[in-house]
Amino acid sequence: MITIKKEPKISVGILSEKKIFFDLYGEFNLEGFNQILSGQFLAELIKDKIICKRGDETFEFANEVLFEPVNPSIESFLIKDVTIGLKFHWERKERQRFIGTLKIIKDNGKLIAINIISIESYLSSVISSEMNAKSSLQLLKAQAIVSRGWLLSQLQRSKELKKEKTKLNNEFITENEIIRWYDREDHKYFDVCADDHCQRYQGITKIISDVALQAIEQTKGIVLTYDDKLCDARYSKSCGGITESFCNVWEPIHIAYLTTVIDYKYEPENFDLNFDSEINASKWIRGNVPSFCNLTDKKIISQVLNNFDQETKDFYRWKVEYTQEELGELINFNTHIDFGNIIDLIPLERGDSARIIKLKIKGTKKELIFGKELEIRRILSKTHLYSSAFVVEKSNIKNEIPQNFTIYGAGWGHGVGLCQIGAAYMASKGYQFDEILSHYFTGTKLKKLY
Repeated sequence: MITIKKEPKISVGILSEKKIFFDLYGEFNLEGFNQILSGQFLAELIKDKIICKRGDETFEFANEVLFEPVNPSIESFLIKDVTIGLKFHWERKERQRFIGTLKIIKDNGKLIAINIISIESYLSSVISSEMNAKSSLQLLKAQAIVSRGWLLSQLQRSKELKKEKTKLNNEFITENEIIRWYDREDHKYFDVCADDHCQRYQGITKIISDVALQAIEQTKGIVLTYDDKLCDARYSKSCGGITESFCNVWEPIHIAYLTTVIDYKYEPENFDLNFDSEINASKWIRGNVPSFCNLTDKKIISQVLNNFDQETKDFYRWKVEYTQEELGELINFNTHIDFGNIIDLIPLERGDSARIIKLKIKGTKKELIFGKELEIRRILSKTHLYSSAFVVEKSNIKNEIPQNFTIYGAGWGHGVGLCQIGAAYMASKGYQFDEILSHYFTGTKLKKLY
């Protein structure tokens, strides 16, 4: 079991650009200079040197620069033009404010801004960025414990891999198949990034109520454990009525507490959950199945979805339509392979939640099998398809070539672990945070590490 006696600090990669504009609020020590600084700055790379400018003043550094707050409890810094939702449909830039230390380093012709911060302060932002900070206390406490456990487990795993000098293989490519999965790979210069690829972190900008801070304080140092080992807790927006197993999304290994869970009080009636049958999968995906995350209550949904997330409608059951030309261009652009006209999208293997694990794309020029779920979602959308739990309906067929494709889908995200919208509903009905966690993570226990 991991033992941590005091609250750790972590480093978070905020953005990578050729120029970084930032403001220091309060008093900051500049490493290597006997000077207290504040105000507006520009950092850029000139002749392989980091140049920080404030008005007519210039500060030069070889490889990195560190701005340390004199009083970490009251000082903050703002970074301009931070990209959020990278490669998602709601991608945009924001001005974001942070506490802790600002570190700027150079890497391959660009500068990277890194925030060094205590883990509990980081989590205060994460649960407010992943969800709405006005969410119920029980929901935020559950999310805090899951986020904390995920982060600590990733840091632990990174140390183990570095010690063993092991690099994980996340793809298998043959003449007929391209199978990839996308987990949080190690970052070279920091522990985690600030976007959805790791955990959504948007500084103190998103902490807009005391309830988020209260959730962190009341769960400080608490994590989920299984067999006295730290849990690698996972979460997604909406499981679609049944959660997915870890092995179907990432590494092909069995994790007992990350296996499928029906997201309701009892098994759904009149549905066969053997999704090896396409008839069963289609009925499930097209069906209005009772579940905790089958929500239309906008007040509860708003606890999980921030304003930009709420741009996504119909997340529980959804539909996407493509013409032959649109689908062909998408697949060609995302795979760099010319399939010709698309004849069919054929599910070859589904997971426990009906998410497709292997999909055959059949064209007039080429046939190829793709997996796992995120790779499939990436190929069939300009950003990411909401989930890989879908069935395809072909229509307007001319000379055996469908001219239109309708994709009917279920859920939002990979579906493993905590279902955030389901958890929001449970909290609204009086479930306590530990009851929510025990529902989604079977056989786990809570333990306070520090």
